[in-house]
Amino acid sequence: MNASWLPALILLMPFVGALLALLNRRAAPYMTLLAAAITPILAILAALQVESHGLLTGTDGLFALDALGALYLLPVSFVYFTSSLYAIGYLRARRQEHPAGTPPRYREYFPLMNIFALVILAVPLVANLALMWIAIELTTVFSAFLVAYEDRAEALEAAWKYVVLTSMGAMIALLGVLMLYYGTHAVDQPPTWDGLLKAAPQIPAPLLLLAFVLWLIGFGAKTGLVPMHTWLPDAHSQAPASVCAVLSGVETSAALYMLLRIYPVLASNPGIHDPAAWYMTAGLITVGSAAFMLLQVHDFKRMFAYSTIEHMGIILTACGIGAAVHEQGTVYQLFAHGFTKSLCFYAAGLAGIVFGTQEIAKVRGLISRAPAVGWALVIGTLAIAGAPPFALFLSEFEILYTGFRTGQYLPTGLLTAFIVLAFIALAYQASRIAFGAPATTADGRPLPKVRLPRTSLAAMAMAIIPVFIFGFYLPPPLAHLVHQAAYLLEVHG
Repeated sequence: MNASWLPALILLMPFVGALLALLNRRAAPYMTLLAAAITPILAILAALQVESHGLLTGTDGLFALDALGALYLLPVSFVYFTSSLYAIGYLRARRQEHPAGTPPRYREYFPLMNIFALVILAVPLVANLALMWIAIELTTVFSAFLVAYEDRAEALEAAWKYVVLTSMGAMIALLGVLMLYYGTHAVDQPPTWDGLLKAAPQIPAPLLLLAFVLWLIGFGAKTGLVPMHTWLPDAHSQAPASVCAVLSGVETSAALYMLLRIYPVLASNPGIHDPAAWYMTAGLITVGSAAFMLLQVHDFKRMFAYSTIEHMGIILTACGIGAAVHEQGTVYQLFAHGFTKSLCFYAAGLAGIVFGTQEIAKVRGLISRAPAVGWALVIGTLAIAGAPPFALFLSEFEILYTGFRTGQYLPTGLLTAFIVLAFIALAYQASRIAFGAPATTADGRPLPKVRLPRTSLAAMAMAIIPVFIFGFYLPPPLAHLVHQAAYLLEVHG
């Protein structure tokens, strides 16, 4: 296989999956699963090519994949596969809960999910900045229908809120993209990451800084940075768990990916002083706000949504703290977040089926009622909170160690305090859900066991594997890829 065709083949898989799902609605779940199962294999092959050669290009410059893009591509492809497997049984189980005559749109789900996956996969693969912006905006278009999947008033309201806020953000970000287009064109460089980095020293500092502020506001709305975060907990509380896994695990990271990529561009311009301060300020506001919101949450899917906001803030703060000294925790946090957050929502979705509610106050003894789901929720919560021996512990430890080692005591101290506060809140809420005496019937008998869909349990079990393994072992090619991705955030020359 010619490696230059890999990016196109990766995007072809969800496109074919969507086409087959439209042509044969009865077989749509299995056509989607087949396309989704091939995609991670192709993503691994592409990542190996990048690890060996530094850059993978294809189709006359339309595609360009480097180490940071490959590190983001891997969790996107994995979550696409596991969410497709999870949805087969989960959506059927949810459909049975609806009264006759108002079933969810089960057959429309799979074509939409394929197209949703296609545009997310395109973000790290396409070379042109405008195409990246288009792909990120299209994620809103297609995922909005998935957020409103169950066709309830609350779901429709959440979908509209999501569309309005993130689309307004996208328009603001577009202005920034156009400014960068002007800046690269003026110095005869292509509007790609490499071209932008080469043009950065010659772009007028006020123009570049204004473009970044527009990106921070526009893409920040999509990422869920405070105060543009309000759509995120509403959408995640109403969308099916299989959609939340993609939304929270990898879609919010797509816009954050754009903010990370522009950091070395800012730092390369001699007229912009201390761009790290922008990242640390926005990140710490987001982390701190999310940590306090976690203390007051009453819905366990909203709990994991606030945790996503926290993680987006951690990554942004980490970029400001450590990019200049080759701190690898930033890129590893981006990588590990996708795997870990999908596990959390898979467990939360099945817990909702077991108890018929998402309210934390009404859920007790999950481990007694459904041991596999209960322990998965505990593992997912501890992992997303940054407990050892899971992957996010390594990244957060690296971030904090670098901050204190380089003398950045105030931002690192604040980040440490907020991470500890979020850890306490998540552990407390998870313990209430998983442990304690389970609810009983009016006459004191245990509630009947709930039959859980096998495909959903299988997807949840698969999601645990990378969360655990990557906490203590990185295959040498992956470790090298992390090192290469961190290098791309540095300023050279």
